[in-house]
Amino acid sequence: MVVLERTNSLLVSFVSLVLLVVIHPVLAQENSPVHIVGQMKDVMWKGELFGKINTDTIRNKHHLFGFGPLAYLRGEVLILDGVSYLSTVNDKQEIKVEGVHSVSAPFFAYANITNWHSIELPAPVRNLIDLEYYLDSICSDRKMPFLFKLSGSIDSAQMHVVHLPEGSKVRSPEDAHQGIVHYRLSNSEVHIIGFYSRNHQTIFTHHDTNMHLHLITCDLKMMGHLESVSFNPQRIKFFIQP
Repeated sequence: MVVLERTNSLLVSFVSLVLLVVIHPVLAQENSPVHIVGQMKDVMWKGELFGKINTDTIRNKHHLFGFGPLAYLRGEVLILDGVSYLSTVNDKQEIKVEGVHSVSAPFFAYANITNWHSIELPAPVRNLIDLEYYLDSICSDRKMPFLFKLSGSIDSAQMHVVHLPEGSKVRSPEDAHQGIVHYRLSNSEVHIIGFYSRNHQTIFTHHDTNMHLHLITCDLKMMGHLESVSFNPQRIKFFIQP
């Protein structure tokens, strides 16, 4: 019965996605493609920690969404509907989230998305593993990377903020994760911006996943790289870039 429920739910969502492409091509035309600057593997293996993009150089801020780490792995960056946020950690491992005009990042993905396509998540989709399986199922024909968004109430989540000690040299993922600080959330209202692609492992996703996500709480007190999340799909709104 569980397998049947999952299959039926995926079929309904797939049909919805097909109808979007056939009936509403204008939605995709009003959005920009995802732009990627820099590569995760160059940070992890070559130690290229310096900024390769300043967010103020992105001229079109209209409905702009994007994210990546701060230069020299000293924090996390998120652009949510044209507003840039930076999260950093102090010596007491306390997180600080602030709006900023411009920051730099060693790798970054962004897109202008005026129109999102709303999809009702199937009942079995309750965490990141389920979500990636779901996206794999409904987007098998999409060759270009795209962004997606979840907004609503989550039961729990774990995220991190990179906090590389100043002057550190990076030649491996282990080096890059020095000083990383983890945070747990529960019963929180959040926005999650995600990146999906089958062709960007080690470029903008880790080698074992097709997704990369950042989370920010609606009270703007917590923001970082999302590691795990648990939610009831009935309390989450899910949007995908057409």
